[in-house]
Amino acid sequence: MSKIIKVGICGFGLIGQRRFQCLLKNKKYKILGVYDKRIKKNYNKDSVNFYSSFFKLIKLDLDAIYICVTNDVAAQYTIKSLELGLNVFCEKPPAINLIELKKVGKVIKKNKLLKLKYGFNHRYHDSVKDTIKIIKSERLGKIINLRGVYGKSSFEPWKGQGNWRIKRRKSGGGILLDQGIHLVDLMRLFVGGFKEIKSFVSNDFWKENIEDNAYAIMRSDSGIVAMIHSSATQWEHLFELNITLEKGYIYLKGILTGSKSYGKEELISGIKKYRDIDIRVADKNLEKITKNKRKYTKDVSWADEVDEFANCIIYNKPVINGTYYDALATMKLVFDIYKSDNKWNK
Repeated sequence: MSKIIKVGICGFGLIGQRRFQCLLKNKKYKILGVYDKRIKKNYNKDSVNFYSSFFKLIKLDLDAIYICVTNDVAAQYTIKSLELGLNVFCEKPPAINLIELKKVGKVIKKNKLLKLKYGFNHRYHDSVKDTIKIIKSERLGKIINLRGVYGKSSFEPWKGQGNWRIKRRKSGGGILLDQGIHLVDLMRLFVGGFKEIKSFVSNDFWKENIEDNAYAIMRSDSGIVAMIHSSATQWEHLFELNITLEKGYIYLKGILTGSKSYGKEELISGIKKYRDIDIRVADKNLEKITKNKRKYTKDVSWADEVDEFANCIIYNKPVINGTYYDALATMKLVFDIYKSDNKWNK
């Protein structure tokens, strides 16, 4: 195909606007149109058409579409776009529930030449990329366990976004599905999956019809244990992920976002050095822990993500990160956490 991708954007909220800016700067794309239900009438601005109807948008001569809408219609718009022969980039979460997501799976299996990618953006942060390199090098040995916390300060910012995020019929879930899904996806990326899950899910503080806290402990087939806390009562935004390995550790602290409220993005790693080959030796044989700290000052994740999707389309490369199967496995794990708490899963 042409090396210029004619693209449309479905949804022009905070994320849609961020995608818009990235696509404008990428010479592999030409934005033909934008749809958002809040647009009162059709108009043209800077050679881009803005539409009040999704169906007017998809009538354009598009090669691809970015789906940046509420969770309850994400799968519906993805399916319609695929059926029209469009390559699709859909934000997370990929659907309101697993039933809707599996409907997407049936369609993409019939349209294997099309590219479908989901926006698990955190995979594209430099600290995460470097973590993957360290793990794959095996210089710190195999993973023993993981502990992660990802928290917002409250639900108040959500109430300023039309309130849809705190309505379960439109969102499908609360802080775990909306934000914690990134942490769940990263743990899956590092470990490969989990089979046993124990959890506590609650809405005891904000009293909304969605969870404001989810606590889970998970174990993989190989015995790796992961603990996750997804919270909307953190008061100060927080992202941290500790990975303990046989010969050392990796600590991800902070993450660069548009709000800049999660602190500086850092990767701190340490390697334990012993006089004896057996790492279980007594403390007297323990030498020092050699530490290394990397700081990241620029967030290129959004730009890298849209550029990778462009290359998949132009050069007919397979989608590697954020595939349908990534989305399915991560969504299943999120809803398994919900189901594991019998009091929540009534």
